[in-house]
Amino acid sequence: MSRSSPTVSRVRSAPGLARAASLWLALACFVASAPALAQDFGKYEFRVQDLGGGLHWLRGAGGNVLACAGPDGVLLVDSDYAPMATKLQAAVAALGAGPARWVINTHWHFDHVGGNAALAQAGATIVGHANQRARMATGQRIAILEEDVAPSPAAALAGLTFTDSLTFHLNGETVDLWHVPAAHTDGDVVVRFRRANVIHAGDVFFHTGYPFLDVSSGGSIDGLIAAVEAILALADDGTRIVPGHGPLAAKADLAVYRDLLQEFRDLVAREMAAGRDLAAILAAKPTARLDEKYGQAYFPPEQFTEMVYRSLGGN
Repeated sequence: MSRSSPTVSRVRSAPGLARAASLWLALACFVASAPALAQDFGKYEFRVQDLGGGLHWLRGAGGNVLACAGPDGVLLVDSDYAPMATKLQAAVAALGAGPARWVINTHWHFDHVGGNAALAQAGATIVGHANQRARMATGQRIAILEEDVAPSPAAALAGLTFTDSLTFHLNGETVDLWHVPAAHTDGDVVVRFRRANVIHAGDVFFHTGYPFLDVSSGGSIDGLIAAVEAILALADDGTRIVPGHGPLAAKADLAVYRDLLQEFRDLVAREMAAGRDLAAILAAKPTARLDEKYGQAYFPPEQFTEMVYRSLGGN
């Protein structure tokens, strides 16, 4: 089996207990430091779906993982939670192309980068946006959760960073990475596999309901909408889109999500323009019609309203 190095092309480098309880329930599958969650990882195994063309969708306990396997080795997009690392390595080994050589991180959150250190220690190069590495290296506070996240170990940090876009050529694929600014965070990366016509959107796309908007990490509702628009512009009716969370999607699904984000943003912005603060907006429930359809999974409507409100400059 050939193990030749792939070609890498760079392009332009350069308030209250009830609220807290509600958030922690909403984040049961998101916050790795929650003690109850730490006891649940034994229940998870990776489910692997062959997408053709050497691509495999791996669903574990955290964010969706994508593997590109072939004669040049394995390239992964994201690495789930840290306690899932051994299972992820076993799932990758079962693909028959050796251990992961490259791991692309879509952003810094721990349900997407937890396996980095173990994979790097086994020989993989971690790849991410410069902002993502900086946030992992310094530690973060997710303000809306009142949660401090410690700095990551050196092995978990991206050894290869970029600021705009990057292209890999391996296993017969052209793999495009590009930064979408101020979206879910300030370090989001979208990954496109041209031949297979597959896009990994990371947490720019929650195919589950309302998304998590990490304003304390530079995320914004307007940037999130712009990022979704950028993906839609590259997709066609045959494109398969791997979201950060939730089932495989098509362009039409992403368009519905874009419309949801735009309508929700406009409803909150209208309330803010009328001079209402967060408490008044929550009491008025301007998004009630949307909440009935999209507010039943994570994230709860009240929390997403607050995220959008903070993103639009509300205090």
